[in-house]
This record gives sequence, structure tokens and C-alpha cells, in this order.
Amino acid sequence: MLVPSRNFNFFDDPFFEKEDKLKVMNTDIVEKDNEYQFYIELPGFKKEDIKIEFENGQLNIHAKNEKNEEEKKDGKVIRQERYYGEFTRSFYVGENVDDNIKATFDNGVLLLTIPKKEEIKDKKKYIEIE
Repeated sequence: MLVPSRNFNFFDDPFFEKEDKLKVMNTDIVEKDNEYQFYIELPGFKKEDIKIEFENGQLNIHAKNEKNEEEKKDGKVIRQERYYGEFTRSFYVGENVDDNIKATFDNGVLLLTIPKKEEIKDKKKYIEIE
């Protein structure tokens, strides 16, 4: 049995280490018949903190929040896993989407709904001779 020494700090245990310490804007993208849906996690942000741009097939999401510097009255913070600052993600969605993008933000998840442009069913065109 492994017994920790007296100087063992529980929060320094390798169990708490993460390979990728900055996991912000985790995104799931779902393709449907007529649209794409982007589910982007932004916990701790408000909708006023988020800016979305779409230009030339490029979708850019920018989010910025600031750390609340209020002192903890009952003790000191010994571990902090919340992230603060500016974060940006970009996705190239192409030219075959409509720029009529809808955005909602609920419970820390940004949902972007991007309609697909209607495809031309018959690409072959017959030209009538007059």
C-alpha cells in the first residue's frame, strides 16, 4: 500500500494534470439536409462577450471574459481551472452556405445554424437555337 508522505499535497497529484490544459470552445458540428449546426461550449461567458463574423466562407468566433478579482472571504483559492481571457476559433465553411446564420446562446452553449445554399438539381443546361 502506498502511503503519502506528510508533505504530500493532494492537489499536486498527477491525476489532476491535463495534457491539454486549455480546453475552450469545444465544438460539435452536425450536418443536416439543409443546414449545418455548430455547438460551441463557452461556459462562464455571457452572450455580450461573444462576437461572430462570417466573410468569404470563413466563420470566426471571438469570446472575451475577465476574471472577477473579488477576494474569497472564507479562504484562498488553492486550485483554479476556469479560464479567462480572449479566445478565437475559425472555421472555413465554404461558399456553398447561405449567410443567413442564426445564433442562440443558452446554458454556456453557442448554437450556430448555417443554412446550405440550394443545389442546382440539373447541372446540365440545354441551349435552344433560335
